[in-house]
Amino acid sequence: MGILNEDAVLIQPGKLPGDPCVVTVNCPDQAGLGCDLCRIILEFGLSITRADFSTDGRWCYIVFWVTPQLSSHKIDWDSLKNRLLSNCPSYLGAFYFCQQSNVPSRPSVYLLKFYCRDRKGLLHDVTKVLTELEFTIQRVKVMTTPDGRVLDLFFITDDAINLLHTKQRQVDTCNHLTAVLGEHGVSCELELAGPEYESVQGFSSLPPAVAHELFGSSEPADTEIASSDTNKAVITVDNQLSPVHTLLQIQCVDQKGLFYDILRTSKDCNIQISYGRFASKIKGDRNMDLFIQTKDGKKILDGKHQANLCARLKQEMVHPLKVTILNRGPDTELLIANPVELSGKGRPRVFYDVTLALKTLGICVFSGEIARHTTSERQWEVYRFLLDDSREFPLASQRAKNQVVDRVTKTLMGW
Repeated sequence: MGILNEDAVLIQPGKLPGDPCVVTVNCPDQAGLGCDLCRIILEFGLSITRADFSTDGRWCYIVFWVTPQLSSHKIDWDSLKNRLLSNCPSYLGAFYFCQQSNVPSRPSVYLLKFYCRDRKGLLHDVTKVLTELEFTIQRVKVMTTPDGRVLDLFFITDDAINLLHTKQRQVDTCNHLTAVLGEHGVSCELELAGPEYESVQGFSSLPPAVAHELFGSSEPADTEIASSDTNKAVITVDNQLSPVHTLLQIQCVDQKGLFYDILRTSKDCNIQISYGRFASKIKGDRNMDLFIQTKDGKKILDGKHQANLCARLKQEMVHPLKVTILNRGPDTELLIANPVELSGKGRPRVFYDVTLALKTLGICVFSGEIARHTTSERQWEVYRFLLDDSREFPLASQRAKNQVVDRVTKTLMGW
């Protein structure tokens, strides 16, 4: 058995209030490790302001400078360290591989069901509790009854500590939710998910025009990229600087999860990043230098391969999520779609951000759900919200609908 090394992850607080914390990861490398670490950082509500990383294919050294996305966010740094450690091969390989028979490969899916009286912001408040408890929301089904009550079904997994099978973890979860629901709460139940989980795996068909807007190619033309400050992405390919690596120089508008999107795309395209630098923001823009190779350790010399990679990266940087709103009969429906990693994981905190934006606008959600949609090219995670037209925020006008799309988009992108 190897030796556990908690120094594989070090977290150093900022010297002054407001300064970023420095997270250092020093461990054996594995395919997609940088993407997995960025995903965890994003799950904790942190933004990566700078990053440096290098690897020789066997060992990697990564430094992240991180700050909370919102000043009100309280970060559990010990929990963050444990989550990062759990993804480091030095931690898993030294100890957990010796206990594979005792640790399930994937956490079980549990159904959290609660019935309560409706109120503004309820859905976000519940989502906030589940996020703070480090649950992963896999699917959601929210229904409002004619008498103003709400039946919410949250299908969750305990990816962080995998203790949801214990009575204590279940009781703590229900107690936290009961405290948030207050006098509006009626009942709260938590149990292993059954056949009902399969019934919310997919949607009924979407109108062709809506499906094309959500899932169709959104690669912008170079002229569009150059002329729009909010959709600017420039990628330069250089094969002269390094004898064994292709250099990608990227300049684009800063946004939430940008580094994650780039590493996620590289991982899905089987691109290895040997060295990278994610520079500090300058006038709202980010600059990145990535020294990359193919999976078999070669430079990317083929022009078609270069063009396809750059087009994919631009698409993921400019449109990491799709947001649209439409009329569904007399009702208004909000739809958000984001691509799922090849590993099967969706983007973190989307449900949290969308419900936060709707709560800020004072819009109630009549019904909501999360499911997967598969196209010929990839799988998508789709969020559908049927919005309640209220006196405080009437949704009849196109201007109001545009305001909803704008607020939701800016919250998701961190603008």
